[in-house]
Amino acid sequence: MYKRLFFSSFWLFLSFSGSLLLAQNQENPLSIKGYTEIYYSYDFAEPANHIKQPFLYNYNRHNTFNLNLGMLKVAYNTDVVRGNLAIMAGTYANDNMSAETGTLKHLFEANVGVKVSKRKSIWIDAGILPSHIGWESPIGKEYPTLTRSITAENTPAFETGLRLSYLSTDERWYISALLLNGWQRIERPKDNNALAFGHQITFMPTPSITLNSSSFIGNDSPSTEKKMRCFHDLYGIFQINDTFALTAGLDVGAEEKGNGERSYNVWYSPVVILSIKLSSGYHLGLRGEYYSDENGVMLANGAKIFGYSFNLDKHIADNVIWRSEVRGFHADKDLFAWKNKPVSNNVSITTSLAISF
Repeated sequence: MYKRLFFSSFWLFLSFSGSLLLAQNQENPLSIKGYTEIYYSYDFAEPANHIKQPFLYNYNRHNTFNLNLGMLKVAYNTDVVRGNLAIMAGTYANDNMSAETGTLKHLFEANVGVKVSKRKSIWIDAGILPSHIGWESPIGKEYPTLTRSITAENTPAFETGLRLSYLSTDERWYISALLLNGWQRIERPKDNNALAFGHQITFMPTPSITLNSSSFIGNDSPSTEKKMRCFHDLYGIFQINDTFALTAGLDVGAEEKGNGERSYNVWYSPVVILSIKLSSGYHLGLRGEYYSDENGVMLANGAKIFGYSFNLDKHIADNVIWRSEVRGFHADKDLFAWKNKPVSNNVSITTSLAISF
């Protein structure tokens, strides 16, 4: 019943907001946005439960047409205050939000921000925020590959807490410091009373180059099993010319093996993505990635995985994109399955149709 109440209230709010938008001019601070992505994926391992690899949270249903993400967002922006409220549904929400309860599973974003300086762009934002780690998000239309990289799937897509940020006047520098509930958490884990910390520095030396450094430091385990986790995300996005764009990233993490131990389990992942703009609204995306997590911090069974993907996109309209992708994995152990037999290779194909409005 509380779910029906939540969604009924939200839709009433949207209706009111829409009426308000029609009544105001284009400078109205209130805006409404939406995103929907339908997909079909076929895993040649043919998993009987229709679930693809356990380390994937997007486009992970085998041999079914499904909704990866349906999202509706209301945003309010003025010179001194801002706020965002977005709800979502889809297989991504079901799997990625499995640690949350009740209506929290359906929250994509919910935050409020206040500008704290009259002369500088310095803001304090609090609530459920987009992750400060990585160059990818669940909104696939915005990125050169259809699916997310392994490291993006296994780093926070959202975070809950407090963010202090600064944007330079020329918008070349963005700097933030964060106080968080934990590693992709809305509610805190049971018996965990330690806050986590993060930072982000983004620098654009030219309009065609973006450089980013982000970090996370905190414990995501119960206090009795405290394991400090340190993670750093480094990437660069280079618009080489009108045809080619290159994204290169390196994620490195380390977590204590036990409470108070000075030895660490380390994992890392380099990723390279080449985006090629073809004629007539077509784009080609090529990705190579390597994910090493021998001790199973992020991957339950621990493994070293090489991954590759090729996707071809067609921009049907400015806000509609049709994408198709072939993706493969090769592991250093029999991590996958083929006709109920363990194997070290996996291949799948995925196609999706997305619209933003």
